[in-house]
Amino acid sequence: MTSSRPVPTEPSSAPRPRRVDARRNERALLDAAAAVFVASGVDAPVRAIAEAAGVGMGTVYRHFPTRADLVVAVYRHQVEACAQAAPVLLRERQTPYAALLAWADLFVDFLVTKHGLAAAMRDDRPGFEALHAFFLERLVPACDALLDAARAAGQVRGDVPAAGLLRGIGNLCASGGADPAYDARAMVRLLLAGLTVPDPAA
Repeated sequence: MTSSRPVPTEPSSAPRPRRVDARRNERALLDAAAAVFVASGVDAPVRAIAEAAGVGMGTVYRHFPTRADLVVAVYRHQVEACAQAAPVLLRERQTPYAALLAWADLFVDFLVTKHGLAAAMRDDRPGFEALHAFFLERLVPACDALLDAARAAGQVRGDVPAAGLLRGIGNLCASGGADPAYDARAMVRLLLAGLTVPDPAA
């Protein structure tokens, strides 16, 4: 006769999934930090980030003990946001080219954080290289999908690779330095205008 008593199991050592509200709060904090970084750079005071997120400074430090931790988390958060935005923009914008323009604006905002990443991680070269690989893995296919759709619609040239376009946008955003007269976003718009195929009826 077999026993109906349940067989005891070893306690699981796997970490419990974080509560939904904790993940939501962390995303809100990362969104606020990203907005502050775009406006003021990655050296912005932690107090400004806490105020933008509507939390105390202790909450920021509890999630991200160092500025490097925060910058890296915002970097990964923005990479994911950019990657996930591509198919959404293709569905919502009137044309694939309009989706590409909107996506490029998101990418320009992200690059503000990326340009501060090297300084924040100067003592962690392997970590920096791993993040760069993550950047390529997620954003090259996203950009390629936008370009493919615009090519299929006859809106952009077919000889521009996604990786090259991302590098070109990155160079335009880096070249202005601290010059307040330099408008990187306007230069990126000119670059993207150069991809367009002339209307034969014009």
